[in-house]
Amino acid sequence: MDRRTDTTPWRIVMMGTGPFAVPTLRALVAAGHELAAVVTRPKRNVHGESAPNPMREAAEAIGLAILDPENVNAPDSIAALAALAPDLFVVADYGQILSAELLAVPRHAAINLHASLLPKYRGAAPVAWAIYHGETETGVTVIHMTPRIDAGPCIAQERLAIDPRETAGQLESRLAELGAALVCRAIEQMKSGKVEPIPQDKTQATRAPRLKKTDGEIRWDRPPQAVCDQIHAMQPWPKCFTHWHHEGRAPVRLTITRASVEPPEVDSQRIPLEARLWLAEKAHPSVLPGTVVAAGKETLLVATGESAPGQAGAVFVQEVQPAGKRVMSAGEFLRGHPVRAGDRFGPEKPT
Repeated sequence: MDRRTDTTPWRIVMMGTGPFAVPTLRALVAAGHELAAVVTRPKRNVHGESAPNPMREAAEAIGLAILDPENVNAPDSIAALAALAPDLFVVADYGQILSAELLAVPRHAAINLHASLLPKYRGAAPVAWAIYHGETETGVTVIHMTPRIDAGPCIAQERLAIDPRETAGQLESRLAELGAALVCRAIEQMKSGKVEPIPQDKTQATRAPRLKKTDGEIRWDRPPQAVCDQIHAMQPWPKCFTHWHHEGRAPVRLTITRASVEPPEVDSQRIPLEARLWLAEKAHPSVLPGTVVAAGKETLLVATGESAPGQAGAVFVQEVQPAGKRVMSAGEFLRGHPVRAGDRFGPEKPT
């Protein structure tokens, strides 16, 4: 890149829609950058109401010009953006793929803030899939955009440890703040000519596809920590679900919002005997994943896949939301629902 320091303000067009982009927009404004416009997705109606658009709300509150083309790559959209004479595009959590023609509009570059340590977790849901796969750290990356999705050379990167108890929504909020500061630093480095873009190693690339509702169906055959990771990864959407099967009754759909490998922090005498015996043993007779091992007082213990070779696994379900009802603790749920050891959690129609 040009080594000469550019001291003139750059005209920036920022593109974003979701909450991950908002801290970056605010950071750019606070840093004194010239925001020529904000580009976001068009207004949508869901069940008769406007779909939330955090970026639009933030831009309106600041008083910035807003463009919301149905297709940002259409000739009229490209012309409108070119008329703004931008020096830089900053893209985060936008929702549309930018064409080569559009990427050529800004005078200097188009950069993207991505919520992973690229080349790992390229795609629409990097935070969720990092938690799902049990990663202990993740981060944010600023890349020079190319027509290939998330494949451009890296300009800046920052790492962040994952708390094993946090959900995807909580982790994304932390990454958004980290990324906002990183984008501002990256722009200053670009202006001073100190950026050395690093090509991504495509052999290390992994995918993070857009989440589907079916991704929330709990896989009880996974190891216990992996089951907990799935439950945390799928929040706030699509959330994890299963079905409670008990003799003589129709399956009941349950949303599970929190679970842990460790027992709840209560007096040991409040943990049912079956659960204490299970915890005392390091190996058990074969128990099908999804089988309720213990249910009583404050404890709902469900069998999973093995925690280690030859060692049965189980998780403590801590929060449950029965269909059509509020989220409740395991104890509240058990006081209103006759769950028994031996009942099964799993698909609506067991195979």
